[in-house]
Amino acid sequence: MDSQKDALQRIIATLANKNEELHNFIETLNHTLGRVQVNSTQVVSDLEEEFDTLYSMLDEMKESMTSAIKQETVRKSHELQNQLTQSSSALESAEELLEFANTALHITDEGEFTKAAKQIKDRVTMAPAFRLTMKPKATDNMTHLMVDFSHERQVLQGLKFLPVPRAPEIVLGDCVVMDNEVTVTWRMPTEDSKIDHYILEYRKTNHEGLPRVKDEQCWEVLDDIRTTEHTLQGLRFDSKFMNFRVRACNKAAAGDYSDPVTLETRAFNFGFDSTSSHLNLKVEDGSVEWDPQGGKGLDSKVKGKENKGSAHFTNLKNMSRSGTPSPKRTSVSRSPATRGARDRFTGESYTVLGDTCIESGQHYWEVKPQKDCKSYSVGLAYRNLGKFDQLGKTNNTWCIHVNNWLQNSFAAKHNNKAKNLDVPVPDSIGVYCDFDRGQLSFYNAENKQLLHTFKMKFTQPVVPAFMVWCGGLTLTSGLQVPSAVRSFQKTENGLGGSNSSISQPDPSVSCDICFYDKLPSVDSLLP
Repeated sequence: MDSQKDALQRIIATLANKNEELHNFIETLNHTLGRVQVNSTQVVSDLEEEFDTLYSMLDEMKESMTSAIKQETVRKSHELQNQLTQSSSALESAEELLEFANTALHITDEGEFTKAAKQIKDRVTMAPAFRLTMKPKATDNMTHLMVDFSHERQVLQGLKFLPVPRAPEIVLGDCVVMDNEVTVTWRMPTEDSKIDHYILEYRKTNHEGLPRVKDEQCWEVLDDIRTTEHTLQGLRFDSKFMNFRVRACNKAAAGDYSDPVTLETRAFNFGFDSTSSHLNLKVEDGSVEWDPQGGKGLDSKVKGKENKGSAHFTNLKNMSRSGTPSPKRTSVSRSPATRGARDRFTGESYTVLGDTCIESGQHYWEVKPQKDCKSYSVGLAYRNLGKFDQLGKTNNTWCIHVNNWLQNSFAAKHNNKAKNLDVPVPDSIGVYCDFDRGQLSFYNAENKQLLHTFKMKFTQPVVPAFMVWCGGLTLTSGLQVPSAVRSFQKTENGLGGSNSSISQPDPSVSCDICFYDKLPSVDSLLP
């Protein structure tokens, strides 16, 4: 019966997944269908605009060439008309002279004849008819203004839609997700020498299946990629997956998108749990900062009630210093919706926890202190850490501690024991937790130098823990375990563990440098 139920549950899960895929596919089809209509209307509009531009150019050319013909007609007509006028006038003068010469032939008086002959000779010499050229200044030929558009007609008849590159293919096997970088590789289905560049688009998502049409995130665009591979660097993996697609472009147009692919980008994402933080800590986004004025009025009221000669409070404080978790506070009401399942840290425990527990797997995050930070601790704790308990002083906390106040120290702490670390304090600390192997390691975040390793067996979920006094810390989560750390851990595990670890309480380890015993009270720091 149980096996049949299990089989049925698997079938139900398979059907549910298939139903989700079908819903997504139908949504994709509807979206594509709608976009076909929109894009079709757009390309028709673009086509009409191109033809209108072409018509406009032809009209302009026709008008210009017609104007040239008219100007040539006017020029020739003017030249010929002038010649015609001059020739007509010359002909009239020549006819008159001819008539006068014929009349002179009949003159009998010798003197009169000689005088007339001399006049005729002079007039002939000056006659316009003998000064005119008998060649027209313009011809009737207009062939130099004729056109032959046969070549242009061939060009127009050869008009086609722009050649569009084919859709690339993303090579999933060659894509790499490592060190908060994603390398995407693709190829063209056929060789295309006219491709000018590629456009890569990506978006973050928490949906594992095929990319959905509608998602919480918009596509980010990377243009002008000249190779068939691109690496996105410095990413924060604050989603479980990322979708990618790419399209090829030539000088004229962009082609279709490739089939989108989904790459897994899981990482440990968390922030500070402001509901757990000490009132003297100000939590904002990914940072926590010491605030001596924080909760001043409220803190003084609490302290007044707690210090009314209560032996119970004194006993609790002493228990906290000895490493025993203090009991949960039950006398103060709180809202589970805003306070969570634990009390806010108080007293000299300037602590804030992360808002996400670790129950399995390997995780990594980084913490960067302010340059003038006087004291801070970074590590892990169980969620039931008492509100007065200090990191490294109980058996349910593990941390490294930096002290720049009174005396400088850099130590690993657990269960009220400390081990000095003989390495420079890095500008940023990387924290690596392998829950299943019971391992907590600290690294120089810049060069991945191992600072210290704790070995233990976690008996319950753990949570990132931070202490800061007179300064501030900046948290960076959403990081993959760096490849250098993974490689180092494989080597260390192969050798049987780190020699620099504190795996259990060791009476030989001195705790004289425990910083928390030297912290002044909050009241002494307030004006």
